[in-house]
Amino acid sequence: MNKINFDKSEYFINRELSWLEFNDRVLEEARDRKNPLFERLKFLSIVSSNLDEFFMIRVASLKDQVNAGFNRADPSGLTPKHQLKRISIRTHRMVDEQYTSFNRALMPGLKRNGIHILYREDLNGEQRTYLQGFFLEMIYPVLTPMAVDSSRPFPLILNKSLNIGTLIKDKESEEGYIFATVQVPSVLPRLIELPSEEVKKRCFVLLEEVIVMNIDKLFQGKDVICAYPYRITRNADLSIEEEEAEDLLIEIEKSLKMRKWGATIRLEVDDKMAGRLVELLKSELEIHHGDIYYINGPLDLTFLMKIYSFEDYGHLKYPENDPQIPGDLLGEEDIFGAINKRDILLHHPYESFDPVVAFVKHAAQDPKVLAIKQTLYRVSGDSPIVKALEDAAERGKQVTVLVEVKARFDEENNIQWAKRLEKAGCHVIYGLVGLKTHCKIILVVRQEESGIKRYVHLGTGNYNDITAKFYTDIGMFTCSEYFGADVSAVFNMLSGYSEPPGWYKIETAPKGLRNRFLEMIDQESQICLSEGKGRIIAKMNSLVDKEIISALYRASAAGVKIDLAVRGICCLRTGIEGVSDNISVRSIVGRFLEHSRVFYFYNGGREDVYLSSADWMPRNLDRRVELLFPIEEKAMKDRLIAILQIILEDNVKARLLDVDGKYKKIDLRGKKHRHSQNEFCHIAHERVKRYNKETNKSLFEPILSNSKNGIDEVAMDCKEE
Repeated sequence: MNKINFDKSEYFINRELSWLEFNDRVLEEARDRKNPLFERLKFLSIVSSNLDEFFMIRVASLKDQVNAGFNRADPSGLTPKHQLKRISIRTHRMVDEQYTSFNRALMPGLKRNGIHILYREDLNGEQRTYLQGFFLEMIYPVLTPMAVDSSRPFPLILNKSLNIGTLIKDKESEEGYIFATVQVPSVLPRLIELPSEEVKKRCFVLLEEVIVMNIDKLFQGKDVICAYPYRITRNADLSIEEEEAEDLLIEIEKSLKMRKWGATIRLEVDDKMAGRLVELLKSELEIHHGDIYYINGPLDLTFLMKIYSFEDYGHLKYPENDPQIPGDLLGEEDIFGAINKRDILLHHPYESFDPVVAFVKHAAQDPKVLAIKQTLYRVSGDSPIVKALEDAAERGKQVTVLVEVKARFDEENNIQWAKRLEKAGCHVIYGLVGLKTHCKIILVVRQEESGIKRYVHLGTGNYNDITAKFYTDIGMFTCSEYFGADVSAVFNMLSGYSEPPGWYKIETAPKGLRNRFLEMIDQESQICLSEGKGRIIAKMNSLVDKEIISALYRASAAGVKIDLAVRGICCLRTGIEGVSDNISVRSIVGRFLEHSRVFYFYNGGREDVYLSSADWMPRNLDRRVELLFPIEEKAMKDRLIAILQIILEDNVKARLLDVDGKYKKIDLRGKKHRHSQNEFCHIAHERVKRYNKETNKSLFEPILSNSKNGIDEVAMDCKEE
């Protein structure tokens, strides 16, 4: 075993290509006829939004490396230039498959259900007349056509904006063509509904179609030779010199403005666009021909989320999920009293996130509570937790909040929350220089008869009441003295320069978490070699870290059976003889976004189980403040092991990773179908039903808040944390 080199490039899958295979899994859900029609629309929309972020961040970073002359190969042996070539081939194929699904399956499906998206050629005379009036009244006043000539340079095109590119010429002149562009206004609805006398038939036309139909009205006295939609994606990878920044908030706000005008990374055009117009855009935007995407359909399919939000189409969606009262809180009237009895496990979204909101709300209003401390990474747009923290500060409690203002694409939202919290009287920390604070913790300090008591919530997911309805996460309430002391030390470390003398229960990044994981993996190898049995189960979002992967290869070679549930990126290659033939990797993409991080080590029969905010990625282990915490209470540990087992037995939504880095369906012949997410929903409901039957009384729900349901945020995307 010691003679094997576990760091060979052929043992690793490229990170970016692995992410594209994840997005292909999302596309597979859009193509799956077993999914309800509107859910397929949502998945197709997510494929587009995922690709936008991928280009803005990952592809942009690779292009920056190429431009800087950086040629170092990644662990898989690919240089940035080689990666860009492979990415281009894969994404062009993916986009073609995406629009094939849209045109051949989803559009006909919408028509069968009375929803018609019409193109210009589909409109009848009455509809055209209506749209001409609508254009003049509602659209024309908002438009700003911009021509390009010697006195008017090519305009700055906004990132991800939809535009109409045109070629025009003077009617009386023999001179050449003039280029002009019109931005499709984002302030107007993308979908315009046409009047219809048929009750069960709804007709829509896209805003850009109406503008193209009436483009001549914007260029009076000119001949419009052609007009086609186009869209660009810009480099949005922020670079902030934190060490030199006098005020981090100001520097981030400056960078956010620059995000709109970064270098062009991708150009999407209507596949019928005239060649000379394409060449003009290519030249002006300084883009390579391989970065041009010819689209057979509407550009930017994220508008499909608007259709998904239509009312009265519940039959075309998944049945509404009704998060249940967590089993450990059934019959409880007081959140603090419940936590005093036992540690409490919460499994979202099958069990409600409301107790977490209620925990902060009750702490804000409880006169016995002296202080509340919390980390916030991504919060909802109308966060009840933030409002509760404001309320607590206004009541005179000591409130400390770490708002991570560097959470990508949530920077602006988090800055606004941070300012509001400061105005309310909270002590606000804006993250740490050079690090993102990604751990998920709440600490409530309460004066009780026996003295000061600390109540703690630790979790794998963000304190976001909206995404908690769609993300699978696990959290724990405890009032253990050891956890209380550890979490207090974490906040002292975040708010000042305090170095904890040592942890009782937890481990943190960037100090010791990497070594802790490596030690546990290597320990499993040693035990397996001496006792003949070893087992590791790990569930996470992404597996990228080379050192961790090499340690898993060593463990596999030592005979340790390793089962990995990795939703997204996985750079580990399975099925290599003598290296990874004891490792299986599965990805589950379904109705809910798999987000929890759970780690199991057999450890000679002791069976250690941990929850964490961290994935096995260099950024989580080296450049972020993360937390790993053990689950020690037997019932909770057994429950988590059962959760992992159900996930490993999923054969409906799970796909297995093969040696080529592709995900394959599981052969269901002769097997009982296991759909883990459906099973978890069923388990949560059955637990409540059983409680009702055994107690013969109605549930008492004072610890639950009445947060509204909503789809304000797309939860199935791959927004990088």
